[in-house]
Amino acid sequence: MPEIGLASPMVPYGADQTIYLVVDCIGAPGSSRETEIERSDFETVIAELLAGRFNAPVRIVAFNTLEHWSRDISREVAEEIGMRCDIEGVAVPDYIGDFVEHYTAQTLQFAI
Repeated sequence: MPEIGLASPMVPYGADQTIYLVVDCIGAPGSSRETEIERSDFETVIAELLAGRFNAPVRIVAFNTLEHWSRDISREVAEEIGMRCDIEGVAVPDYIGDFVEHYTAQTLQFAI
């Protein structure tokens, strides 16, 4: 039985599953107040970003506690969103435009 006040873990002990953490800024731009929201798969992260479920995403980190790794995947997510919007012939939504622009601009700098 879990102790009072402690949340049960999202990933059961021993489960080999990657979890995605979206760091979302709440409040005025430049404020230090942020919240972290866990998602269980890459497609859900993309779908929820495109649907506007986050205020101002700052970073996305994937981690797997069983395999003992974590990785910032913000650039990969931004590129995927940009690619999907290009394929559909629509502009990147304003609410994630800064996120996509920030991380894809970093990619372009390395390519030059």
